[in-house]
This record gives sequence, structure tokens and C-alpha cells, in this order.
Amino acid sequence: MYLCYTRDKSNKLHMSKQKIIHPDRDAAFVTGAYSDGVIAGGFLFISGQASVDFKTSTFILGTIEEETARTMDNIKAIIEAAGATMDDVVKSTVHLSNINDFDRFNHIYATYFSGIKPARTTVQSVLAEGICVEIDCIVKIPAAYE
Repeated sequence: MYLCYTRDKSNKLHMSKQKIIHPDRDAAFVTGAYSDGVIAGGFLFISGQASVDFKTSTFILGTIEEETARTMDNIKAIIEAAGATMDDVVKSTVHLSNINDFDRFNHIYATYFSGIKPARTTVQSVLAEGICVEIDCIVKIPAAYE
């Protein structure tokens, strides 16, 4: 793996990064001081995603199954925008508002991966906006897209 570096005007060395946005994100939809995803060092780091409709800039609340599916669809869209697939996910962190929803969440989550599943941490957390689930991922970008 090769890391790309650039020099700024003062000749300081910086690792290059590429911002990845959800393809349906409304330009006016500002969610905070972070990017949907960032490619650096051959990996895509995806910020915590939730059950959001990026076209209307709204959170869509529902059952744990519904929110997990929408969240995973959002993650998939960001991954595909970066030139990768769900099978390139190597690690995810899952925050559930109610850990008792784990089995129902896991049933939906598992359908998004074939073959080797990513490493994962799952915890119970207090989540904003009344959402049930938030997921972030680390994705290995295929060499052709690095």
C-alpha cells in the first residue's frame, strides 16, 4: 500500500484525503462538522450513519429493522460512491439505543454481507433525534480506486 502525500505552500507534508458524500445528499443538508466519508491510506472511513433520507434531509424513525435497513442502504451508497462494495467493509461500530434490539438488528445487518463478515463492535448508546441505530464503518478501497 502506498500513501499519498502533498506539500502545502510552506512545504509541510500532508497525507492526501478525499471526501466522499452520499450521492443523494441535498447540498443544504448540513449534519455537523464531519464528512460522510473520507478516503485516506487506501481506506474509506465512514462517519456514523443513521436512518436519514438524504433527499429530504430528514431522519426517518421506525422499527429497529426499518432503521437498520435504511442505515445500511445509506452506508452502501457511500461505499459505492467511493468505488467499493459492502464486501470491502473490514470493521464496523454499531450503536443501538436499546441493546435488547440486538437480535432483530443483527438479522437485517447480516443480509448486507456475503462471505467473511466485517469485524464489529456493538454497544448501547444514547442516540440523538430518537433514532434506534447508528453505524460507522472502515472499508478497504480496492487497489484500482486508491
